[in-house]
Amino acid sequence: MSTLAEKDAPGIDDVEPCENETLDRFMTGSVTVVPVLCLLIVGWQVWGQWLGWNDIFVFLIMYVLTGLGVTVGFHRLLTHRAFKTTPLLRGVFTALGSAAIEGPAISWVADHRKHHAFSDQPGDPHSPHVDHGSGLRGALRGLAHAHIGWLFVHTHRGRRTRYAPDLLADPVVRAIDRAFLWCVIGGFVAPFLLGWAFGGTLRDAFTGLLWGGAVRVLVLHHSTFSINSLCHFFGRRKFKTKDESRNLLWLAPFTFGESWHNNHHAFPTSAAHGLGRWELDPSAWVIRGLEKLGLAWDVVRIPPERQQTKLAEAG
Repeated sequence: MSTLAEKDAPGIDDVEPCENETLDRFMTGSVTVVPVLCLLIVGWQVWGQWLGWNDIFVFLIMYVLTGLGVTVGFHRLLTHRAFKTTPLLRGVFTALGSAAIEGPAISWVADHRKHHAFSDQPGDPHSPHVDHGSGLRGALRGLAHAHIGWLFVHTHRGRRTRYAPDLLADPVVRAIDRAFLWCVIGGFVAPFLLGWAFGGTLRDAFTGLLWGGAVRVLVLHHSTFSINSLCHFFGRRKFKTKDESRNLLWLAPFTFGESWHNNHHAFPTSAAHGLGRWELDPSAWVIRGLEKLGLAWDVVRIPPERQQTKLAEAG
């Protein structure tokens, strides 16, 4: 099955059933709200001049590792199969992406593949342009839905058996998908231990947990969510596509190159999203580094001629 090919109109067989919607919404709400509440502690810590370089280092380490787990692992490797790697690295990237707490790997992939199949059309799980009304109010409602509201809705989620049968058959990915809760726990234990290792005190361990856990989740989530919302509303449309995907330059450093979103929708299987000389794409750098080490192969690249042909379509 071609997971990114055009599909028939969405139907009930497209949607992943949810056994307990109330529990799912509670868990989603908790993951969304708790990191925001932790900003109160952050403010108190900064005001009291207790913020140290140890906390910044722990935040950066956890942000980069879990962020690349989403961009390189969940997105470019598992969803679009832009390159191949060893089972060990596939497992590492899947575990790191799971620690970002954006959902189990296979569910994440199913939702994203469905997004590409129906991008900005009925059936898209998180389009800011479908059924939200017109004018400023409609635009704000659409952006809110695409950014975070869709996480609380279960009527358009991608069915795993239809959109990710390859991952359901992958023993490595399936095992980590089932161990999602343990990956989440590990994503909080790691910054606690890093804080302790860097600072040597229990207070350093807890501030490491605060910055490498709660703050990291908050920043990474909203950076990722901005791809769904802002990158379908603001920015430049370099290539002609069937949706409203756009490139947003300032978001690229925070998303490791994911915000070259129009480029990505023009060439979904490309390992690089930053296709221009000055289009910052750290995720592509990681894949290129793995390739040089012999740890990645069959890396999908878009030849310049093909890019020029697509540019000509956009006039």
